[in-house]
Amino acid sequence: MFAGQTWWLVGASEGLGRAIAKALDDAGAHVIVSARNADRLQTLAAALHHGTALPVDVTSATSVQAAADQIEHLDGVIYCAGAYDPMPAQQWDPEKVEQMCDVNFMGAMRVMGRVVPQMAKRDAGHIVLIGSLAGHTGLPGATGYGASKSAVMHMGENLQADLFGSNVKVQVINPGFIKTRLTEKNSFQMPMIQTPEQAAQNVLRAMKSRRFSVSFPSPFAWVFTLGKLLPRRMFLRLMGAGQ
Repeated sequence: MFAGQTWWLVGASEGLGRAIAKALDDAGAHVIVSARNADRLQTLAAALHHGTALPVDVTSATSVQAAADQIEHLDGVIYCAGAYDPMPAQQWDPEKVEQMCDVNFMGAMRVMGRVVPQMAKRDAGHIVLIGSLAGHTGLPGATGYGASKSAVMHMGENLQADLFGSNVKVQVINPGFIKTRLTEKNSFQMPMIQTPEQAAQNVLRAMKSRRFSVSFPSPFAWVFTLGKLLPRRMFLRLMGAGQ
């Protein structure tokens, strides 16, 4: 499916993004890898069979536009850039929360704004937004992160609605816990945590499917997708809120 295609992967320098880049490369795609860390990108691109490093700062519209201007053709784009700090409302750090929202959501908006219109005009393309199980519903200790991921997931629904019936495929893929430098910040137990490589295989499997929204790993993901149907107080007790 991916052989011969060109994909722009934003957020490729670490963790899940880096693993997705390698998985796409193994599948025969040409992967344009982007992130702020130019050195990490160059190392990654050199390790790929068909990789190109394209540094970008998603918090800067100028940087995103400059990167987009260098790409002649895209078959697909994956937005995987993410910032995370576990934080309850009682310990709200304005700078960190705003950074999470800027990278996780506004960064996605900046990238999509430079890609989606061209795909719509060509009536071809594949858009993949990496959400999170934390974006399904409000959780304790997820101030900033949960809201920003929920916004990305909602944006995916907007794109699907506008592009419905076209040849532009839109998907939102929502992983659970992945063993990365970000989740190392967590002090709580993380059920069914996956390696980046395991999660990347789940992402590619979802991309090959016809489903709009995919959450994993099951059955842990069911707690969040079905939890929205529970009475709010019951769900919060299940998640350990107030303890």
